[in-house]
Amino acid sequence: MKIPSNAIIPVAKLTQYLLVFRTRNDKSKFLAKAGFTLQNYEALEVALRELIRTAPASTERTDNYGTFYQVTGILQGINGIALGVTTIWLHRKIDLQYQFVTLVPDKAVNQ
Repeated sequence: MKIPSNAIIPVAKLTQYLLVFRTRNDKSKFLAKAGFTLQNYEALEVALRELIRTAPASTERTDNYGTFYQVTGILQGINGIALGVTTIWLHRKIDLQYQFVTLVPDKAVNQ
């Protein structure tokens, strides 16, 4: 299955979490390797949408919030560097919308 192209990608998830340095579980340095920064967060959203357009989703788990899906693939950076990632998406039970949850580096690809 594929995550729909109209899935919700909260701007706050990009600008207040993924692209902001954190002392624990930081993802901003990883994403910066591909040129993604707070100043061009829209490029990260575009790359995430391209990922779900091309890569299949697999069911991860279901809970009270809905069903979580995993999409693993290549996130194409704006500087030409590609990053292997696993993204998590939620098919929300409350309104049946799909929403981006997070991403993690795919250690098998990013040596």
